[in-house]
Amino acid sequence: MTAPQTATGTIRGVILDVDGTLVDSNRLHAQAWFDTFREAGLDGGTVLDLQRLIGMGSDRLVPTAVGIDGESEEAGRLAERRAEIFRSLYLPTVRALPGATQLVETLRGRGLRLCVASSARPDELHALLGVAGVPWLAPRATSGEEVARSKPAPDIVEAALAEIDVPANEAALIGDTPYDVAAGERAGVTVIGLRTGGWDEAGLRGATAVYRDPADLLAHIDDSPLRTA
Repeated sequence: MTAPQTATGTIRGVILDVDGTLVDSNRLHAQAWFDTFREAGLDGGTVLDLQRLIGMGSDRLVPTAVGIDGESEEAGRLAERRAEIFRSLYLPTVRALPGATQLVETLRGRGLRLCVASSARPDELHALLGVAGVPWLAPRATSGEEVARSKPAPDIVEAALAEIDVPANEAALIGDTPYDVAAGERAGVTVIGLRTGGWDEAGLRGATAVYRDPADLLAHIDDSPLRTA
């Protein structure tokens, strides 16, 4: 882990990303995009290239990867096909990350207000929360389909703040990509980074603290930005 960069005030609410934060799914999402682009005769780069884009909504990923307008019908068809491939081939193999269930349950036990902010589709999001062992979070989830702009824009974090009714300076976001960090910074919340999404500490620059995985954060929770909870 890296120690918190600055002291933080009391945290009353925590916003959780899911893919790469609670479940080990980023590479599987990238593989589904790779399969989709290849099937459509498009060159989106390697699976590793695409993994660097996971965390964005499809409205941003598609134009970045293959140069197609993210709001176009073609982009919509690609996103639907990716969802079909992911659901049928890769979702059954997704596993929770070490300590994910225990971390969320600990945060709930400490009385923190919890909400999910994910770029995942609602149907995928509910399934992934089940994999993470926290299906009870599903009613408290905001997805990329509910906001005008996906990460790294702050819209989904701001929607989550409204859901838990906590001001930005009393909330933390736990995520695993630079897009989570950027969205959290723009929304004015404390950002806690996890290296489980394939990014190192330099890639998560801007996070107040960075940990190996949920288990590492849980082990150091009383020295983390959540220590005042």
